[in-house]
Amino acid sequence: MIIGLPKEIKNNEFRVGLTPGAVSAYVRAGNTVLVEQGAGQGSGFSDQEYLDAGARIEASAADVWAQAGMIVKVKEPIECEYLYFRKGMLLYTYLHLAADEPLTRALLESEVDAVAYETIAGREGGLPCLAPMSEIAGRMAVQEGAKYLEKTYGGRGVLLAGVPGVEKGNVVILGGGNVGTNACKIALGMGANVTVLDVNLHRLAYLDDIFDKRLTTLYSTRENIRRAAAQADLVVGAVLLPGRAAPKLLLREDLHLMKPGAVIVDVAVDQGGCVETTRATTHDDPVFIVDGIVHYCVANMPGAVARTSTLALVNATLPYGLELAARGLEACKAGRGLLAGLNCCKGRCTFPGVAEALGLAYTDPATLI
Repeated sequence: MIIGLPKEIKNNEFRVGLTPGAVSAYVRAGNTVLVEQGAGQGSGFSDQEYLDAGARIEASAADVWAQAGMIVKVKEPIECEYLYFRKGMLLYTYLHLAADEPLTRALLESEVDAVAYETIAGREGGLPCLAPMSEIAGRMAVQEGAKYLEKTYGGRGVLLAGVPGVEKGNVVILGGGNVGTNACKIALGMGANVTVLDVNLHRLAYLDDIFDKRLTTLYSTRENIRRAAAQADLVVGAVLLPGRAAPKLLLREDLHLMKPGAVIVDVAVDQGGCVETTRATTHDDPVFIVDGIVHYCVANMPGAVARTSTLALVNATLPYGLELAARGLEACKAGRGLLAGLNCCKGRCTFPGVAEALGLAYTDPATLI
C-alpha cells in the first residue's frame, strides 16, 4: 500500500503521525511511504532521516493525499483538507467525530474509510492508542493550570504547593480514568490538596489505594461536584465516554460558586468538553474568562510537547497501522479492536456514539467489510 504522511496544520500542532523508525517498519513490510516535506520538523525529525528510512519526500500535502491509499495523521483533518478526501481512501488518525459534525459529514459524503485512534479497543481492554496522549494531557493539565493560576495570567495568584504557614491549593479532578489518574500524580507531586470524583466506585477505591490515601475521593453527583468546585483553585475536566460527546458536569450557573480567578482546564474539549462554558482554544490563544473563571481549553495540548508525544503516540499506533496497511479494511475482521476503531465506512456511520451524538443512522461495520 502507499502510505501518506502529511504535515499537521492545526494551530501549533508540532506532532507527526510517523517517526522515521515507523516509516522503516512500513517499508520493510513492503509498503511505499510518502512524506510531505518538513512534516517531522516540529518533532525534531529531518527529511533526511525519513529518506534514510526509505521514504519518498513530496513537495506538498496535495501530492501526498493524491497518491496515498492510506493517510496517517495525528489530528483530525481541518476544513481546508476536506478537498483531499476521496472514495475508498483509508484515514488513520484521531477523529473525535462526536463533537465535529462538519468533518463527519465530509467523511461520509466522500466515502472515506476512517479509523479513529481514540476508539480502537485493546486486546486486553482499554483504549491503547488514546492512552499515551491521555497520560500526557493529564500531566500537562495540572502544569498548565498551575501556570494560569498566576496573577499575571488572570488567575488567583495561588501556588498549588503552598509554603510553610500557608495553605496549599485545592485541585479538583472530574474523572478518575487515564487523564484523571495522571493529573492526580502531578497535582500530588506538586503538593496540592487533591479531590477526584468519578461514578465508578471500584476506580475510586483503586485511586485511594495507589495514592496511599493522600487524596480525597468522592462519588460524582451534582451536589458533590458543586461543593468541590466551590473550594477549588483548579478544576481539571477529565471525563471520557469513548467516542461519545462528553457529559456537561459543571454548568455555567456553577461558576458563581467558584473563587474568582480559579482555573478550569477541560481536557475533554476534544469531545465537546465536560464544562458547559468550554469552547476550543489554541496554543497561541489558550485561555478565556467567563464569570471571573479562567478557562484553558486547548484541543491539542500534547502538541506542545511534540517530541515526547510523537514518540509515545507512534509506539501505540504502529502495530495497528501495519495491520491496516497489510490487509486494508479486512484487518478489521480479525478482531474487535480495529473494528471498534472504524467510525466511517463506505459512506455509513459505523460507531454508535457518533451516530447518537449527531443524530445519524448507525450501521454495524461488520456488515460492510
